[in-house]
Amino acid sequence: MEPVTLTTARLLLRTVGPRDTDAVYAAAQDPAIQRWTTIPSPYLPEHARSFTEQLVPDGWSAGSMFTFGVFLPAGELAGMLGLTMRSPGTAEVGFWTAAEHRRRGYITEATRTAAHWAFTQLAIGRVEWRAEVGNHGSRAVAERAGFTVEGTLRSALDNKGVRRDCWVGSLLPSDLGLPSAAPYLPAPLAGLRPGVFPHCQCHPLSSDP
Repeated sequence: MEPVTLTTARLLLRTVGPRDTDAVYAAAQDPAIQRWTTIPSPYLPEHARSFTEQLVPDGWSAGSMFTFGVFLPAGELAGMLGLTMRSPGTAEVGFWTAAEHRRRGYITEATRTAAHWAFTQLAIGRVEWRAEVGNHGSRAVAERAGFTVEGTLRSALDNKGVRRDCWVGSLLPSDLGLPSAAPYLPAPLAGLRPGVFPHCQCHPLSSDP
């Protein structure tokens, strides 16, 4: 499909291309982005070029990954967000924020906007979020965007050749006040023992902070 552009009160979400390569490269030098995301480390200019000139347009063309640069009105890159199709009706969101633009709610705003678009235009019924256990910044964004953290998956994330445990959460159309594209019948919880989740390999999160 052709890339789309989304707007919020503060942001412009659009695809990225060669004109954005330098900005992507500069932002990705941040040690926190390299530590907590699966981008290469060290992150080289050729990685940025491959991302903006091949990976992003190929994802849009194939309908497999919808990547948005998150831009301020003046044109400055505040972050990156992508929705990757994982199965029919399910997409996984991933994002990072440029170091100088954190704690301003930009990526929370962008995540809700992109999810709304996916629910209403792509017939998505579930957006998943995953992050390595300990990535509290990503978790805070997800929770502020309305995601329900559902559990911890063991050895479910491969980051630079090391398998790690990750948190998993979901956002449904109903969380944004939208109808679901397909009927959804939640499982009844009555009668289940605390901490028992049939047919699920998730490990319930502790209630401790």
